[in-house]
Amino acid sequence: MTLSFFDQFMSPTYLGIPLIVLALSLPWVLFPKPSARWLNNRLLTLQGWFMNHFTQQIFQPLSLGGHKWAALLTSLMLFLITLNMLGLLPYTFTPTTQLSLNMAFAVPLWLATVIIGMRNQPTHALGHLLPEGTPTLLIPILIIIETISLFIRPLALGVRLTANLTAGHLLIQLIATAAFVLLPLMPTVALLTATLLLLLTLLEVAVAMIQAYVFVLLLSLYLQENV
Repeated sequence: MTLSFFDQFMSPTYLGIPLIVLALSLPWVLFPKPSARWLNNRLLTLQGWFMNHFTQQIFQPLSLGGHKWAALLTSLMLFLITLNMLGLLPYTFTPTTQLSLNMAFAVPLWLATVIIGMRNQPTHALGHLLPEGTPTLLIPILIIIETISLFIRPLALGVRLTANLTAGHLLIQLIATAAFVLLPLMPTVALLTATLLLLLTLLEVAVAMIQAYVFVLLLSLYLQENV
């Protein structure tokens, strides 16, 4: 029986219960809890250093009003990175390959930035729909185009994360299958294929971290436009 390469992206179930909830709760179990001691251990110190530097880099260009989002976006960054990294382990499921989950992250956060812009500075928020100095004949067309591009933003966020992770997992599985098939036939070629698989796995580790960073960075840019 031939196994479909896309079966790895199906949400696993046990006794009819989807296990995606378990996969989503696993990152929070792995994070170390803050202690009441004066000095933290190395893992807590590393985690605090990462969160401080990430927050400083993302929120430095934002105004003070956008700094209220620091805890939310930093938690989202850590959550996405952990989900993406855990999905690279054998016999695991990557929830972020599901477009529905990524859209559930993207749409409410994007909509929150738009609502904040409309509430605090409606003139400036609506000004993005029409660039200054636009000819009169092009005003209706540009308003329609800018409105469409505004509503495409959350779709682009979710599809970008889903497509990059799905493509990487498929490529890893294809190359791994090729290495197993070539091993009894051409061991030298199979060894080269396995080396390529190792390099691709290292690349996917970088992609898993970069895509989580890009997701949060674009959200911070949308927030910067509306704060």
